[in-house]
Amino acid sequence: MKTNQSQIAVVCFGEILWDNLPGGRRPGGAPMNVAYHLHRLGLESKLVSSIGQDEAGRELLDFLKAIGLETSYVQVHPEQKTSEVQASVNPENHEVTYEILAPVAWDFIRLEPALASVVEDAQAFVYGTLSARNTASKSTLRALIEQSPYRIFDVNLRAPHYTKETIEQLLRPAHLAKLNKSELTLIAGWYNPNCRSEAACVEVLLNKFNLEEVLVTKGGDGASYYSHTLRYDYPAYNIDVNDTIGSGDSFLAAFLAMKLRNEPLELMMDYSAAMGAFITAQAGACPPYSKSDFERFIWKKKLGIS
Repeated sequence: MKTNQSQIAVVCFGEILWDNLPGGRRPGGAPMNVAYHLHRLGLESKLVSSIGQDEAGRELLDFLKAIGLETSYVQVHPEQKTSEVQASVNPENHEVTYEILAPVAWDFIRLEPALASVVEDAQAFVYGTLSARNTASKSTLRALIEQSPYRIFDVNLRAPHYTKETIEQLLRPAHLAKLNKSELTLIAGWYNPNCRSEAACVEVLLNKFNLEEVLVTKGGDGASYYSHTLRYDYPAYNIDVNDTIGSGDSFLAAFLAMKLRNEPLELMMDYSAAMGAFITAQAGACPPYSKSDFERFIWKKKLGIS
């Protein structure tokens, strides 16, 4: 992994969309969320995606420009619509379910000449599952993965938009996989139905796919980091939950922000847990905030100030 500290760049590949929530419409899509939070944390981030030639797409471009996130690699598809997702929040456990239509513009991300070089020059490449549901974007994704020096698979399963074959194809080239506990149990169970503990399930993935690192997010139970030689558990911050939309994406962004700066693992996990809590306490995946707002949240929590 490159270690140039003057210009840290992460390329995020995949969906950008509108989340239609009970409280209104908000920008979303896991790769966009990760790019947004990296940008808020002061890192250079680039989003590779596609929108439609419609009002919803223009509004997403306006949002990206307003927050200072580069739009050079967000393609405009002349025929497919901008993605809009119906999101429902369970009031009891705050879990979110999504109705994701297909096809949409980000199912047809083209392999343009500039993309290979920007991915090759970046320190890290983040990709997920949804953008591989269509052969067009999947083909582009697989070509770009080969150009990246450090590859992060943000698993993010959304039934029925994945297959076992696709997950295997995306896990094999990854250096780091981030997934929640239910995703871990499901995928590891494909290869070892008898693995019962979290650690045993992680070991299945580490060994079968030769991963270097695995991050497991567990909501109120915190998160765990695994490598072939290390396990590190970190508790969740205590907060009043607003909604869980984008919390895992913000966690990953904070983890990468610290990792690419070569910070110690304890600080990586603390920063990531704090970011997940900070976003969960607010509405939507990408609330407006500054880096100083986030760091003030951390210190208030550590000092016990509400």
